[in-house]
Amino acid sequence: MPVAPLQSPRLPLFSRRLVVGGVGAAAALLSIGARGATPLPPGLFSLGVASGDPEADSVILWTRLAPEPMAGDGGMPAIAVPVRWEVAEDERFGRVVRSGTVRAEPHWGHALHVEAAGLRPGHAYFYRFIAAGESSPIGRTRTAPAAGTAADRLRLCFASCQKYEAGFYAAWRHVVAEDPDLILFLGDYIYEGAPSHKNAVRQHRNPEPVDLAGYRVRYATYKLDPLLQAAHHAAPWALTWDDHEVANDYAGALDQGNGDPVAFLRRRAAAYRAYYEHQPLRVRPPRGADMRLYRTLDWGSLAQLQIVDDRQYRGPHACQPAGLVEAHKPYRNVIGECADLHDPARSMLGEAQERWLDKRLATSPAKWNILAQQTLMHQAIVPDPQDKTDAPHYSADNWSGYPEARDRIFRRWIAAGTSNPLALGGDIHAFAAADIRDPDRPDGAPIAAEFVGGSITSLRDDPDFKRLAPANGLVFAENEVRGYGRLDIDARGGNVTYRGLADAKREDSGIADIAHFALEAGRPGIQV
Repeated sequence: MPVAPLQSPRLPLFSRRLVVGGVGAAAALLSIGARGATPLPPGLFSLGVASGDPEADSVILWTRLAPEPMAGDGGMPAIAVPVRWEVAEDERFGRVVRSGTVRAEPHWGHALHVEAAGLRPGHAYFYRFIAAGESSPIGRTRTAPAAGTAADRLRLCFASCQKYEAGFYAAWRHVVAEDPDLILFLGDYIYEGAPSHKNAVRQHRNPEPVDLAGYRVRYATYKLDPLLQAAHHAAPWALTWDDHEVANDYAGALDQGNGDPVAFLRRRAAAYRAYYEHQPLRVRPPRGADMRLYRTLDWGSLAQLQIVDDRQYRGPHACQPAGLVEAHKPYRNVIGECADLHDPARSMLGEAQERWLDKRLATSPAKWNILAQQTLMHQAIVPDPQDKTDAPHYSADNWSGYPEARDRIFRRWIAAGTSNPLALGGDIHAFAAADIRDPDRPDGAPIAAEFVGGSITSLRDDPDFKRLAPANGLVFAENEVRGYGRLDIDARGGNVTYRGLADAKREDSGIADIAHFALEAGRPGIQV
């Protein structure tokens, strides 16, 4: 006899004390993992906790022991440390349902990725870690609904581009208040550049990172922010990366300056490892400069997220002057039409990931299919100050520079009959919304919709973005306000709401709805 799916109420909102700062374990629990022969410094859980990639019966729990987070080794001795983890049905841990002990290894910067399994589908939980007599902040999480069950709804907040120097993280305070089921982060969790005073409200604390110790310090700079920690403590996350987790505008094995690929891959290996060490990912650890990040996340039969990686496997930028790579000169970001722009052999995702995505789009049982990717998918004209003609120009670094690869996804949605496809993106430091149409019938009815959810802090100083919006097929464009997107869907339809901050340079900034778009199951596109 089939078992009826378990239901649970929406997660209760924490007290601010629990969400931001956590609470110490009861005195009796402090004996768990008490300090042993090698004394450990206090403040082991300075970087907080996080959960991610929920499945119906499990979720990934993360922390990293770092009593001195601004040190490359976190201030930890080079020894393995036993850490206890607990999952409970109540925030005071009176009803612990799963627990265990794992070892935080120095090889991985004393980071932990615990798969807490054997949980109930669609259920709210609380979790914590205990080490050397010290308890972590308490996080809350939830599992996904059981496979094949019709979940009542999904509330997903999606965001990207949180440059530390460009603003404070007021947006995350408002995300916590939204009480989302899931937070989707679409890239540029850190920015790798050297410290800058230009328009900065605060500064990066170390030089531009190129090695593992440097990237660890850069992640610590971000993760020490209490509002970002609060967002990790409040709900499970699903993440992908873009370029700044490694280096600006990199493409595969090439950085934007077309430098030595061998040297760049060493840097990429350090960056990928630091990314893994600091995020609640259900993926295998990186092997050198390679880490498979693409994956799916199912929310019962209501939704499937196809989470892709558009950096690691992409081909070189199109339409570059001859000899540029060989001369190790920076690539040209703004390009015009050229022969290789429309070469069908060029790929943004790489052949293996494209085959994986083709299969997922053909076999997904979900009502809604959400392509979680990094940037604007529409072909977008950008100005080129060096060209005074009326010829169109595009960015070489987003889907406009890989149009055939993008159109293959659109055609696959049609051929596979993918149910209610949506594309969510980030990267461009702006809000945008558009209908997506069949590339072979550009005047036809929409086949999907795309939504780019602004930026948490990063700026786009571009007066042409809104001016060119109609020519670029955007029904909404806004680059002067920062914030995030919220997606609410059920079996019949839903809506996307853009939330804009009054002032991203204030930690206490207010927020307001700046745009609202309706969705209807079975009717592709934006229903306004």
